Amino acid sequence: MAYDQHCPLCNPDQDIEQTIILENATCYFLQHNKHQGILEGSGLIVPKNHRQDPFELTPEEWKDTYEILHEAKRILDERYSPDGYTMGWNVGKVSNQEIPHSHLHVIPRYNDEPLAGKGIRYWLKQEDNRRNKN
Repeated sequence: MAYDQHCPLCNPDQDIEQTIILENATCYFLQHNKHQGILEGSGLIVPKNHRQDPFELTPEEWKDTYEILHEAKRILDERYSPDGYTMGWNVGKVSNQEIPHSHLHVIPRYNDEPLAGKGIRYWLKQEDNRRNKN
């Protein structure tokens, strides 16, 4: 089993603010208390084995990610009744991957949010993000 003793996602049970909501053979669906105030219901799907990013996932981890994602959606729909979802991976520091352990963000979205209608690419499409290719 690939494991990093210093990685918070390899050790989800060591953070008292983090809850394992779902678990299958290779993955967890986690929710962290510090994110629930603004991102109500949000969580991460992470492989149990330490994988740097989703490009390193095994076929079994992909299958289990798919299965846990659908079970997480069922639970989130039941508990929070969101109006939509934003989901995605950050890969590498340039994309803001702060923890070098693959994690799929699953974020319920609500019609009454101040940024409702602004999706995962909203800020990427801003003119301020245009590269200067001199």
